[in-house]
Amino acid sequence: MANASRMTSYQRREQLLTIGRSLFAAKGFEAVSVEEIAASAKVSKPIVYEHFGGKEGLYAVVVDREMRALNDALTNALADPQSHPRQLVERTALALLTYIEENTEGFQVLVRDSPSTDPAGSFNSLLGDVSMRVEEILDESFKNQHLPAKGVPYYAQMLVGMTVFTGQYWADQRKVGKEQLAAHIVNLAWYGLSRLEAKPELRFESGKAKKALQRRKDKQAKEASRHDNEPRSNAAANAAPDHDDDADPSADSTLDAATAEAARSTTANQDME
Repeated sequence: MANASRMTSYQRREQLLTIGRSLFAAKGFEAVSVEEIAASAKVSKPIVYEHFGGKEGLYAVVVDREMRALNDALTNALADPQSHPRQLVERTALALLTYIEENTEGFQVLVRDSPSTDPAGSFNSLLGDVSMRVEEILDESFKNQHLPAKGVPYYAQMLVGMTVFTGQYWADQRKVGKEQLAAHIVNLAWYGLSRLEAKPELRFESGKAKKALQRRKDKQAKEASRHDNEPRSNAAANAAPDHDDDADPSADSTLDAATAEAARSTTANQDME
């Protein structure tokens, strides 16, 4: 414990915070004990209790510091409403990735499991605040594009969630640089936002789409069954069609379509020549 005498109270506190942050990042809150924190700092358990009252107090200070650092970074990125919307998206993505790059352990603490006693919900609370700010920006953008405003809160959550989860993955898999990853995030976010439909619909998996597909299948099956139940002799099949009341209208429409297609093909060939 001779090392303890060479540190001021402030230095000891900072040392314990650094060690605690590293342990919480690696193992999560529940798996870390006061004994482990004290052993890593080469002090006795009472020293930890003296400064923080236990591991809960130490964890709370670590989270508070990281929350303030990340909140400041994201707030500053979104601070200028006069900036081009794409610039805001770029700034925000870069701000998050820069924080992760410079405070990797702190970010791991925030996204790991937190104690049930955590009053503010920590990271989720911060993301909620950021989403509200993004919502305000999107609301103005949607008005300018004459898009329905009811989807704004959901799009805000999508943007924040996409960026944060990508950042979590990048924290462990840094195969691309910070700016390149930010460019990928913006590429998806911006071109998605710039081409939003006023009334988006699922093209294949919605109830409406599935009913339409079933109607087409039923119609095709009905037509196939009708043709199978109309026996025709070889002679009749090879004979020129008579335009009488018993003629098959679908055959006529098929012939008309084929004729029209042949005419279009001929015209197209002539144009190419």
